[in-house]
Amino acid sequence: MAERQLLSGNEAVALGALHAGCARGTGYPGTPSTEILENFDLIGGEAEWAPNEKVAAEVALGVAFAGARAMVTMKHVGLNVASDVLFTAAYSGVQGALVFVVADDPGLASSQDEQDTRRYGIAAGVPIIEPADSQESYDFIRLAFTVSARWKTPVILRMTTRVSHTTSIVRPVDVVEPRATPHFVRDIPGRVMIPGHARIKHKALRAKLAEIQEWCETEGPHILFPGQSGIGIVSSGVASVHAREACPEAAFLKLGMTYPLPFKLILNFLKDKAQRFVIEENDPFLVEQIRAAGGDVPWNPEPYRMGELTVDRVRRIIKGDTTPETPLPKGRPPRLCNACPHGYVFEILKKHDCIVSGDIGCYTLAALPPLSAMDSQICMGASIGIGLGLRHVLPEVEARRVVSVIGDSTFMHSGLTGVAEMVFNPPPTGHVLIVLDNLTTAMTGQQEHPATGRRLDHTPTTRIMIEEVVRAMGIKNVTVLDPVRQTAELEDILTKALKTNELTVIVCRQPCLLAAGRIRSYEQKA
Repeated sequence: MAERQLLSGNEAVALGALHAGCARGTGYPGTPSTEILENFDLIGGEAEWAPNEKVAAEVALGVAFAGARAMVTMKHVGLNVASDVLFTAAYSGVQGALVFVVADDPGLASSQDEQDTRRYGIAAGVPIIEPADSQESYDFIRLAFTVSARWKTPVILRMTTRVSHTTSIVRPVDVVEPRATPHFVRDIPGRVMIPGHARIKHKALRAKLAEIQEWCETEGPHILFPGQSGIGIVSSGVASVHAREACPEAAFLKLGMTYPLPFKLILNFLKDKAQRFVIEENDPFLVEQIRAAGGDVPWNPEPYRMGELTVDRVRRIIKGDTTPETPLPKGRPPRLCNACPHGYVFEILKKHDCIVSGDIGCYTLAALPPLSAMDSQICMGASIGIGLGLRHVLPEVEARRVVSVIGDSTFMHSGLTGVAEMVFNPPPTGHVLIVLDNLTTAMTGQQEHPATGRRLDHTPTTRIMIEEVVRAMGIKNVTVLDPVRQTAELEDILTKALKTNELTVIVCRQPCLLAAGRIRSYEQKA
């Protein structure tokens, strides 16, 4: 028996991927998934941060086309960005193996929505495997690679915040998979998805899913716990852990693969149970499918599809208790760090009563008191497009107050196409874009991106200069300054820019206070 280790779910996924022979891990940082690639790199895996999730998925697919095994990591909303790759990769299939590790965030610990990744399994026709703890995170990432390699299909490993960040014992295997030797085999009908090829591949995909479902019925990663109470509970992921603690006397069917589902197994489990429940977080994904297959299971009350489940909440579901839940104690509201460079910028924007189209990053906290200086935040890179939309239709006196604000990592993720739109379809009043460049991806733990000049492991690489890019794209009024030392100059430039009909980009560059020391040490080593 290999030595036991105490690992978080994310650390366990990294170790399992390494032991499964994963040749390369790609991704974009996003809580709660970030630590997977960081740990994969630390333990000897080949890992990289890509500019965004779509590019990360494309790189991983290329690795899988070469006959090797690849893992791409992201949070749930990142799969929206990568979905274009996912849907068509399900048709093309892979030569090696490809696993999308997607971390959902029930309860919105650090996200803008509670999107349920399981919906993508049905929509794209991709198998979904769900671990409940660190041991299963290790075992199931290895299983995901096995399923992907056997059926030549992408597989989704669905993590959640609680599984990603909870620590428990992991017993690794003694024997690890050797890395495959990459080799390109030409397959034009299989990888060039023109309609004639895609029609054939769609039929092949459905045949694969039928085979996987039969395998899932007899060999799938499911666990049956007998009970004595006449209560039968179907569950998966961390919800199954809460359910077993809430009602230990019940019989349990814990599902490890939740798409395609083993309907024969489920219906056979439920048939002799006097009371039947399906315990799951967020969407009624399992309930809908089981009911459609003829299973007599009740809908869970609407309030329980929001937020994380707990043992107490599961007890309430089983009792049919729909009385108002006791509100959780209010924590201290998040806020920008004291003396954060972003604060100086938002103080000026607030002073001039700007309509601020914001984006995702630390600076999103400027929307909260005491600043209350951001008016929208929807998705990565949306600040530019939304700001332009506002400029196009608002009365001129209001349009001239609109400013788009975006961070450096978010700019590299999704801001470039927004700048293209800004140049291609400029509003009559022009526009002002402020790029808050703190030289890191601060919100998720100070990761690198293409504008830092460092790779995931902090070694040097070519640095993309944001100001040079926007100038090359056709914007003439570009200024780079330090928002802390040049506050007066920033205010003067902004005031003038708001009055003109031209396009202006202001790059406010000052290292994140928490990352500055590390950045200096990286630069000294370089």
